[in-house]
This record gives sequence, structure tokens and C-alpha cells, in this order.
Amino acid sequence: MNSQMTSQMHSQPGSGIQQLKKSESATAVPSRYVVITPARDEAQYIEDTIRSVLSQTITPAEWVIVDDGSTDGTASVIDRYAAQYPWITAIHRPNCGLRNNNTGAIAAFMDGYRSLKSTDWTFIVNLDADISLEPDYFEKCFTEFREGPNLGIGGGVLYHLENGVAKAEVALLSHVRGATKIYRRACWDAIGGLNNTPGWDTLDEAKANMLGWRTRSFSHIMALHLRPTGAAEGAWRDAVKNGESEYFSGYHPAFMLAKCLRRAFAQPYFIVGAGLFYGFFSSYFRKSPQVEDKSLIRYLRRQQMRRLLFLGEK
Repeated sequence: MNSQMTSQMHSQPGSGIQQLKKSESATAVPSRYVVITPARDEAQYIEDTIRSVLSQTITPAEWVIVDDGSTDGTASVIDRYAAQYPWITAIHRPNCGLRNNNTGAIAAFMDGYRSLKSTDWTFIVNLDADISLEPDYFEKCFTEFREGPNLGIGGGVLYHLENGVAKAEVALLSHVRGATKIYRRACWDAIGGLNNTPGWDTLDEAKANMLGWRTRSFSHIMALHLRPTGAAEGAWRDAVKNGESEYFSGYHPAFMLAKCLRRAFAQPYFIVGAGLFYGFFSSYFRKSPQVEDKSLIRYLRRQQMRRLLFLGEK
């Protein structure tokens, strides 16, 4: 995207989106999409994920699966399917010695992004390696994008199984979980892609919203999370990590306190709320670094305070 269009987009978000949408519709097939999947030690789940993508009614133009230094059988599973399907590419990164859920997955994602051969895609998908999808998942999602021309980021609602019953994971419908995130290309270009920072899956949406794009989870479309969020680390460590990420992203302290209190009464009781509180406010008192985009922090905090005061987002 040239500098003139970038300048116009930032100064006049609405008109910038219109320009980008016209360009998108003129140059790309409406549902041509690429998928990138970072995977670390996912041998237990990744074959289910691969099979669910293979069964889609709309096949991806390209799927890059990035083995992020796995020490189990993940690499061999990826290689086996990449040998069978020419539109699947396997990439192998060296083992860094640990699972870094804050930024490790995005570093792997960006390696996959840089290796893409397709250039004429309309949507790019970040898909975790422990997600199972119904065969018409992407077809349904793209219908939502067609019906909402200002929709920049979307995806299904994550569910996990409890005693054999599918249960939705708690999240606002305006937030799309990073495990199954679809970006319209025009929005992707507008926000400059993803930043390899903590809180990336909040900052991308905040920036998109600030530029006039809508973000939404599709309540009637399910994505099954084979391993519930945070299970790899444990509830306490996952909550602390999220609290630190939300401080980095610039969350308003009052909004964060309300969030901690609300989560204290969700299972596992007190652990998640206390972990969020510790992660956020320990970073606050240490004056840890935050995202450098101060205008983005102001926008995010303004939206959070509107929600806290029941004024709705604007």
C-alpha cells in the first residue's frame, strides 16, 4: 500500500476504508484465503485440526503450518500432510527451549507469513493447532464478511467440551479470539499486520476499531477448542500472563480492576481474578514498558471507560 493511501486512511478513516474496499473487490476473489498455524508440541491435537481444514467446503489457497521447535511428534504429522497436499507448506523453527505464549506464537506466525507464496488473497487466518472446525466454518464466516463491508476482523466463538457438552469460552462478542482470527485484507493492510508484542490480539482490534473497522465474533458459528485456553500453562500462570499483556496494551486501571473482580467469581474461583490483578498491577507499579502508540492507548481507554459506564462503544 503506497504512502499516499496510508496518509489518507489515517486522516479520514471512513473514506480510507471505502478506498481499500474498492481496491479489494477489484483485485481479489471474494473468498480466496490463506491460513497460518503456529504449532508447538501439538501432536495430540493437530491432526484433528488438519482434517477439519481439509474437509472445508472452501479450500484455502495456501496453508502454512509452522512447527515452533516441537519436541513431540508434531513435525512428522505436519510433514506427512504437506507431502500429500501441495497447498500445505511445513516450516520448522529451532527449539527455543520453552513455550512462550506471549510472543512466541506470533514470531512463528510471522515466519509463516513471510513464506507465503500466494499474493492475491482476500482474507488471512491465524488458526491455532488445537482447533476443530465444522466443514462449512469458513463458508459461514465469509458470508458474515460479505454482509458486513466494514467488518475487518471476525471469527467463530470458541467452545470446549465439559463432560461431553460444548461450552462457550467467555469473551465479548466484539472481541475475536486469537485462536481463530480472520482478517479482511484491507483491514490487515490498514493496521500494518500484527506486532510481535504481548497483547497483540487486543491491540490489532483496537487499532482496527480506531480506523473505523468493526470486529466481531460470530455467535452462531462454533470453533471447538480441543484444549481449553490456558490449559497448557495452568490457570494461575495464564491469568498472570494475561494481566501483564493487558498492562502492556494500555488497559485503564479502573477497567482492569472491574475485570478482576468479575473474573474472581468465575471458575476456577478467585484464581483467574487474582492472577489478572497480580499480573497487571505488579507491572503497573514496576512501570513496565507499554505499547508506544499513545493515541492507541487513549482510544482503548476511552472505549473501556464507556463500557464501564454503560455508555456503549463509540
